[in-house]
Amino acid sequence: MEQSIESFNQEDLERIENLREWVIGHYEDPAAYQSVSGKLRLVQTILDNGWIAKDETWKLQSLGIAFGDALEQEVPELSWVVFNDEWGRVPALRWSDTNTLSFPLTAISKRVEDDVPVDVYELFGGFQKAIAEAVRKSEG
Repeated sequence: MEQSIESFNQEDLERIENLREWVIGHYEDPAAYQSVSGKLRLVQTILDNGWIAKDETWKLQSLGIAFGDALEQEVPELSWVVFNDEWGRVPALRWSDTNTLSFPLTAISKRVEDDVPVDVYELFGGFQKAIAEAVRKSEG
């Protein structure tokens, strides 16, 4: 199967919104989720308190969506898209209209499942650095 980058369809939108809503539901005041720091702080708090077991993949991926929302908010050139290949449809962040993608959905879940401690702020900085480097390389 050929790889493609597409806009979200209705099913994708509903799935992402459900994942996002699970995270937002941890706040008494959902407005706290609106800032980058609010998103990152909540993700780190959920991880630090062990509110998700490493086999609760959908909840871990919910944290990945919140993490991606923070990246999209911090880096205006990023936007959510779907990367489609032989393994299925995966939400990704795309740099402008390029093929430069990052995959925050599984960034946290893979680490937690592998028993790797997650510092969300360090990971956030690492993603920003990796995206900037990929963009520099692609602009050649």
